[in-house]
Amino acid sequence: MDMLMADDAWRHTHLGRLLGHAQRQFDARVRALMVEDAAAPLALSNLAERDKVSAAHIHITRHLAPEGDRLTDLAERAGMSKQAMADLVDQCEAWGLVQRLPDPWDRRAKRVLYTANGLEWRESFHRATAQAEAEFTAAVGQEAATVVRLALELYGAEQGRLA
Repeated sequence: MDMLMADDAWRHTHLGRLLGHAQRQFDARVRALMVEDAAAPLALSNLAERDKVSAAHIHITRHLAPEGDRLTDLAERAGMSKQAMADLVDQCEAWGLVQRLPDPWDRRAKRVLYTANGLEWRESFHRATAQAEAEFTAAVGQEAATVVRLALELYGAEQGRLA
């Protein structure tokens, strides 16, 4: 039995688990910084403070271009199904973060665009991400932070080629 337990330690130390834990910690810090950001839209900060903003909502901020996107393009870039992204956009639209407007190049399609509050939210996300990255660098040192960034960029690019 002791041998089985020793062999089971990998479940807690494999790279995927470590990356997932680090991403959750990073995202939680970004949300906390956004709550503290006086320039962020108050209603959206309040949602973040009450843990209503999840990692899925951060996908909108990470993947929606400032000039807007079609829902299908946004879903593809975020690695989500079109239906899941549509549900997420519905919620963000209700919060005043985004809006749907007719696509000027395709009358059948809609474009998802930031509202004025959404653009302020996006800037708050940018500031929070920069702060969280600076905190990471301070915690692990510049050399380690650079190695982590380069390794993750390389690994992500490699995975894209293998897919």
